[in-house]
Amino acid sequence: MKNELLTAAAVFLFLTNTVAQLTTTPDGGNRKAQVSENIGITTVSIEYGRPAVKGREGKIWGNLVHKGYMDLGFGTSKSAPWRAGANENTVIEFTTPVMIEGKPVPAGKYGLFIAYDSLASTVILSKNYTSWGSFFYNDKEDAVRVTVKPVPLDKSVEWLKYEFLNQNDSSATVALEWEKLMIPFRLSTDYVNIQLESFRRELRSEKSFNPGWQNYNQAAVYCLVHNVNFEEGLAWAEEAVNGTFVGQKNFTTLSTKAQLLARLNRGAEAEALMKEALPLGNPAQIHGYARQLLLQKKTKEAFDAFKLNYDKNPNTFTTNMGMTRGYSALKDYKKAVEYALKALPQAPDKVNKDNVMRIIQLLQDGKDVN
Repeated sequence: MKNELLTAAAVFLFLTNTVAQLTTTPDGGNRKAQVSENIGITTVSIEYGRPAVKGREGKIWGNLVHKGYMDLGFGTSKSAPWRAGANENTVIEFTTPVMIEGKPVPAGKYGLFIAYDSLASTVILSKNYTSWGSFFYNDKEDAVRVTVKPVPLDKSVEWLKYEFLNQNDSSATVALEWEKLMIPFRLSTDYVNIQLESFRRELRSEKSFNPGWQNYNQAAVYCLVHNVNFEEGLAWAEEAVNGTFVGQKNFTTLSTKAQLLARLNRGAEAEALMKEALPLGNPAQIHGYARQLLLQKKTKEAFDAFKLNYDKNPNTFTTNMGMTRGYSALKDYKKAVEYALKALPQAPDKVNKDNVMRIIQLLQDGKDVN
């Protein structure tokens, strides 16, 4: 019986040393974390271990986090940076090419390391992201190195964390924060060209015909808004208007195409297309277009659009306000007041009513309201 128990114990010991362990929290009181943000259409993800200060204030930087590079006494690296977290590699991933502090980095996964120095730390992205910590770090596997300046923090951060700061469509600051120090690095993307390339790819997929003209028009409008790629934008706009199975002539598609023609200095074609588009517009669309013309100082064309809208949809709040603005642009303030007084009782809420009253006062004072 004794021999049977010993055999069973030996088998159990063997299994516990060879079979994958059950899932538990990380050792050493650390936490595992993931953070992910989009910069434009680029997804940036960081997976890392979160150590805590645990009463070691003043003993983190330069002590627990060693300065520069050192032999950690294990693994193959004799000159290892800090693993920028706890336990396994800190891993950062980009779904498109990016720039780190102005240096190009292809899309993909990277091990993230930091060679700490209080004056200038080195942030390292390694092509090897699967090793354990920095024990096997090899500088020949570096994808990029950048030098950044650590920033003191007013309040202590107990658990190490990564945050995304100062974000916009094309850039963000990625910041490691722990205890009373932040190590930031700037990450940027070629957002416009990445977006255009995404449009090209998607408009060759099922999105080329589903839902229809809307996707082609969206890509064309992007070119207008960002003032880029007008020729290709016009091709997308043409597909939205006349494309097989998907094209549709409506105010939106025709006006988008007209705007691109105008950007390409094809003004006569643009004007002819807008004459075709205007009768297809709803009151809000025509009103919005007329106001754009006012901004372009095209007073007569704006008045004609406001008048067309009024003739199609007489005596509504939108069209009465359009005629108010149209006559004001022509300096006919008396006529403008007449339409503003018609619009006043039609105002849908107090904000609009107060605005109409303000406009009436301006017109009575002989001032243009546009």
